[in-house]
Amino acid sequence: MSGFIVTGTDTDIGKTVFAAGLAGALGAHYWKPVQAGVDPEGDRERVAALSGLPPAHILPEAYRLTTPASPHLAARIDGVEIALDRLALPKVDGPLVVEGAGGLMVPVSDRMLMIDLFAHWGLPAILCARTGLGTINHSLLSLEALRARAIPIAGIVFIGEPHEENERIVPLLGQVPSLGRLPCLDPLDAGQLRTAFAASIRLPG
Repeated sequence: MSGFIVTGTDTDIGKTVFAAGLAGALGAHYWKPVQAGVDPEGDRERVAALSGLPPAHILPEAYRLTTPASPHLAARIDGVEIALDRLALPKVDGPLVVEGAGGLMVPVSDRMLMIDLFAHWGLPAILCARTGLGTINHSLLSLEALRARAIPIAGIVFIGEPHEENERIVPLLGQVPSLGRLPCLDPLDAGQLRTAFAASIRLPG
């Protein structure tokens, strides 16, 4: 199977917007295996609105949890047990974009982290990082964690206002290709995202 995992150095980093742009640019299927929090909507609905993909390319979650919390806690509150056998990658024609929940070390259950799922799936990961203060440390630690589990890294993408030095030093020290920087978009809609993505992001090879 071809495709990419979209993950981040933290929560609310811009993964969903980037995943929507990537899936739209690739004409891919999009899948978020575990959604925790759906008020007023989940990431699947947001990607459907932003990606320009047909509805059949937006796949349902394996787990759709109502509580906005770490997946392991949301599942406990919702009375659900997350099992690995329900988290197999869906079989699709063409590429698949998989969006993780939060950062790499977010627990999916008491025995499994999000990064463990990534290692199990074997798809290359794209790391989304902020441009501002703190991103050097968070990004380099995240890259080390991915390498420690032999997860292939397709590149890093920055999201936010420009910061020339952070955008230079992180790929250099992390020894990964930079895929560019996706700016903050206002208004944020499918057309604006498609234009910004084409102008700012280099698709991984």
